[in-house]
Amino acid sequence: MQLLKILTPLCAGAVMMALATPVLAQNRGDEAVLEMQKAFRKGDRQSLTGLLPYTRGNPLEPWAAYWELKARLSEAQPAEVAAFLQRYAGSYQEDRLRNDWLLLLGQRRDWAQFADMHPAYRMSDDREVRCYAIAIDQIKGNAPASAADEVLRLWYAQREADDGCTHAASEMFSARRIKPVEVWRKARLGADANRSRAVRDAVEIVAPEALPQLREVLDSPMKYLTGRASAATKVSHELVVLALIKLARSDVGQAARLLDSKWGVQLSPEERNWVWGVIGRQAASSLSDDALGYYANANRDSDLTDDMLGWKVRAALRAGQWKVAGRAIDAMSPEARSEPTWTYWKARTMLAQRPGDDDRAEIKKLLERIAGPSGFYEQLALEELGQRVTVPPAPQPLTPEEKAAARANPSLARGLYAIALGLRSEGVREWNYGTNLHTPGGLPERELLAAADLACSQQVWDRCINTSERTKASFDANQRFPMPFRDTVVARAQGIGLDPAYVYGLIRQESRFIMDARSGVGASGLMQVMPATARWTARKIGMTGFTPDQINDRDTNIAIGTAYLKLALDDFDGSMALAAAAYNAGPGRPRSWRNGPVIDAAIWAENVPFAETRDYVKKVLSNTTMYSAMLTGQPQSLKGRLGTVGPRDMARPEPNKDLP
Repeated sequence: MQLLKILTPLCAGAVMMALATPVLAQNRGDEAVLEMQKAFRKGDRQSLTGLLPYTRGNPLEPWAAYWELKARLSEAQPAEVAAFLQRYAGSYQEDRLRNDWLLLLGQRRDWAQFADMHPAYRMSDDREVRCYAIAIDQIKGNAPASAADEVLRLWYAQREADDGCTHAASEMFSARRIKPVEVWRKARLGADANRSRAVRDAVEIVAPEALPQLREVLDSPMKYLTGRASAATKVSHELVVLALIKLARSDVGQAARLLDSKWGVQLSPEERNWVWGVIGRQAASSLSDDALGYYANANRDSDLTDDMLGWKVRAALRAGQWKVAGRAIDAMSPEARSEPTWTYWKARTMLAQRPGDDDRAEIKKLLERIAGPSGFYEQLALEELGQRVTVPPAPQPLTPEEKAAARANPSLARGLYAIALGLRSEGVREWNYGTNLHTPGGLPERELLAAADLACSQQVWDRCINTSERTKASFDANQRFPMPFRDTVVARAQGIGLDPAYVYGLIRQESRFIMDARSGVGASGLMQVMPATARWTARKIGMTGFTPDQINDRDTNIAIGTAYLKLALDDFDGSMALAAAAYNAGPGRPRSWRNGPVIDAAIWAENVPFAETRDYVKKVLSNTTMYSAMLTGQPQSLKGRLGTVGPRDMARPEPNKDLP
């Protein structure tokens, strides 16, 4: 039994007590837990209450008790909450319920209870809870000087509207610690993200009298913009800005024409620059050649957000405008400039402009800051410094005591138990709490390596990889880049002329080697194959008797996934970047995205319009490079795998239009 296999080495108190009970009773407890999870998702409070007694003594009893109380938390008494926190003290469930209760107290404006409970909140990973805490300090008059900036940072980062940060911003605005322009900025960000509730909440703080007009701005921006002749006040200016932002999301050309012909002269330079930044960003993310022209209308890069500037850099790189790209990176916030993406491209922009000795020293410093064996830009930086990607030396072996300590960690034990039982979401949350949040700052390096080793030993590969990746000074390649099912993967890949490292790079990104992984759109198994794609590929390779339920069979999934990847690779002239994009987003989109100038594939990958696919392509290629170093024992080049991307050679055969 897989569950018993996983729990055999675990010696955490609660788990060991459960293992000592008769197997039949344990199975009943497991069944009750599984039924309670279903009841919790359905909101079936009666079933939760009825099933709870059957989970007593089960390793997952804290989850069962959490579900039962969480389902009726809005009606629970403080004494019940306190009893739960005491019974399950030190657990993930204790602190998660504390998080839930703090949110409820904040919504009720019960500041006294909130203030009493908040100091015990260990995870501190909920922005809304933090905003409530700052609001209380502001109400009491003891909020520090930095509180307003923190509220703005948290508020701007919330894509969805929330009560906590909106309330904190309102308190700060009333106290004149937040300026009107900063509240309008939140409204603009909400409009740009198509979050109408967030826009309304911000406008209600700064200009409640404008709410009736705001409805038309959000619902019919074109009607609003053409139905008015002028904007005489700051509020009317901002409403025009919001309308132009909304219009640009659906019709870039029309928004640009209205801004240029009518509204631009009425807006302030900052307002005008912001809208041109939105329009430029929308055009750049559509790979339009007009993007840099739109951006040029914004005469000050510092008025643009990091997101707008990021797309300006991408458009400039695509057009070979290295100076424009470099200036846009310089205008980013310090946090954005320090990211590997923009650190690498800043170095490349400097290299492209005949650098002198001082510039070369700065370029070297930038590249050394990010260079490393894993990560797309980290590997590219390494190559710019004249090195290749190699497997780093393994850290010192774990001691028996270090391994025993990981096995004794209650959160890790409970996480593995939940995953083995089929409660992957709960198990992952429990595991992440144990490694990242229970101890302030997370587990130390050696304890992270031991936790990763525990997950690897139980073939819970996603926790093995993610946990090992948290180490800073140590790099255990076998943990970060495991190769389960090696004989099957290598034989199948080599049998059809596919690089096994490419297959492993893709599986690591697709499923983290989770056998029963299933995406929100229905893709299944190690290689995340869609049912329709599986049927088409099975027919294409002559796999007889294929049925959709076979997708989750390991060998069948590998056979179909590798066959499809090879067909995509052949369809895109051997370009690993294009084939990876096709695997993630379907072949039609990268066929369109490749049209334009012939460019470095790294520039092409950075310009992929979909954030998910852009991230996917880069990670698959960097994974592939490391796996190749491990499989061959030889230094590897990511640049060599990238090459260039451009329009299809018309002399070559037509692409396979049937490729799904």
